[in-house]
Amino acid sequence: MPRTRDWILANLESIYREAYDRARAAKDELRMADLDAAYQREQLLLEVLLDIRDAVSTKTPEPARSGPDAITALQTVGKIIKR
Repeated sequence: MPRTRDWILANLESIYREAYDRARAAKDELRMADLDAAYQREQLLLEVLLDIRDAVSTKTPEPARSGPDAITALQTVGKIIKR
């Protein structure tokens, strides 16, 4: 079973939050800005990939049949020909 969208995004946030907190503790504002931009980029990429995964894994329902099935149609044609 695939991981849930929320689990994946929470994991990403956790990883970046730890690195961001270390950069903040070191007062490294440049690193903090880089991590913030990287997190937003990675989050966007993951959202797109998850959307693709969801679209590919979704089963499409069979279209509703209108009219007779093929066997009934052939039987009807057979009756018409025999007349």
